[in-house]
Amino acid sequence: MDFTTARVSVGFVSLSLEPTTWTSGSSKLFRKNASRSQFIPQRTLCPCSHSRHSRYSKHFKTVLEAKLRVAVVGGGPGGSSAAETLAKAGIETYIFERKWDNAKPCGGAIPLCMIDEFGLPLDIVDRKVRRMKMISPSNREVDVGKTLKPHEYIGMTRREVLDSYLRERAIQHGAQPIHGLVTDIVLPKTDRDPYVICYSDFTEKGNGVGKPNTLQVDMIIGADGANSRVAKVIDAGDCNYAIAFQERIRLPPEKMAYYEELAEMYVGDDVSPDFYAWVFPKYDHVGVGTGTVIDRPSIKKYQAAIRTRAASKLSGGHIIKVEAHPIPEHPRPRRVVGRVALVGDAAGYVTKCSGEGIYFAAKSGRMCAQAIAEISLQGERIPSESELKATYLKRWDSKYWSTYKVLDVLQAVFYRNNIAREAFVELCEDEYVQKMTFDSYLYKTVAKGNPLQDVRLLFHTLGAFARAPALAP
Repeated sequence: MDFTTARVSVGFVSLSLEPTTWTSGSSKLFRKNASRSQFIPQRTLCPCSHSRHSRYSKHFKTVLEAKLRVAVVGGGPGGSSAAETLAKAGIETYIFERKWDNAKPCGGAIPLCMIDEFGLPLDIVDRKVRRMKMISPSNREVDVGKTLKPHEYIGMTRREVLDSYLRERAIQHGAQPIHGLVTDIVLPKTDRDPYVICYSDFTEKGNGVGKPNTLQVDMIIGADGANSRVAKVIDAGDCNYAIAFQERIRLPPEKMAYYEELAEMYVGDDVSPDFYAWVFPKYDHVGVGTGTVIDRPSIKKYQAAIRTRAASKLSGGHIIKVEAHPIPEHPRPRRVVGRVALVGDAAGYVTKCSGEGIYFAAKSGRMCAQAIAEISLQGERIPSESELKATYLKRWDSKYWSTYKVLDVLQAVFYRNNIAREAFVELCEDEYVQKMTFDSYLYKTVAKGNPLQDVRLLFHTLGAFARAPALAP
């Protein structure tokens, strides 16, 4: 859950879930601007001798003869939000996705503000969580949510439902979908040359391998997750990652009723040495999972532990799906290189301590696309690297840099051992902590604190650490 004494939100885990069939109007993919030679001859496909590095002038202001062409690689919340924003600005936009029914392992929690900010219909929210249980290493349970107003809640979604909705909406606004896997990107030799995207085209049904194809574009937005191929091509730098492991468990109706408006978070070195485990309710099942950075090979051991800790509440259930996925731990060193920008998990925009990523993916995709539309004058010219950094990156870092840094500190303080975790759960019982936490998380703003309450909380924190050793297993 969100936790802060520094007036910065921590958030809920974003981790979730269950495939649905999705089809696209692939016959319309390449109907526009056929005379612009969007596709290069097949013989030039992915020439391995091409240099992956090129220089960009500081204030490149090329005026285009035709509309700016942008490829968005990845159809999750970040890619879909970017593609929708670009398409609505009149920019020629392509969105690549290798699996239209893809469902990333994810808790699926989204803040209340995301519903309005991104115009999400309420029917994609499976559950409105108004109560949380924080469960300590000694199994002390603390109820969280006392300060929520009647209309406030945390939205629980399935990623296959959320992602499909955002992707379809981007396509309806004019983004052209490409069902394919990007295999390579040939970088331009000059500022005026296009990027050449090499990909396996899965448009034809029944072709499991895919047909080699290429596309030329002026810019690329990498929204292709923690293992981003776009990030590798532009040498964006390494990004440490966690492994998130989740089982979807369908419970009997009487057991599912317990999770009607409730989610659970467990801490302890049995379920994760540096993170937490969760039981998050969905439409007709619960997502039960955990994650770790420092001991990834033992992830199945930690998953077994959360199953044991929650055994009485999960009895009679059966597993309907098992899933795992890497989750980035910090922003990449380089998020804009040339005319390529990274968003979402590809950029490393998942928060420590909470593992929240859905909102930040969608927000970064939108902010990046807005910067491109602004700089390009709605697609009339090509933005430069320096311009992208001065708009997209500067605005993003100005808005969220402090949030990431504070959450780094909170994770280091409260997740380092069971004594700290016991203290953490005790503090979660404090109504001031709950108010500051939910106000920050639900609305993604820095909550205004009370100096006297902050001083009181400091002494409460010291007392919690003093009492914790007697409780920690």
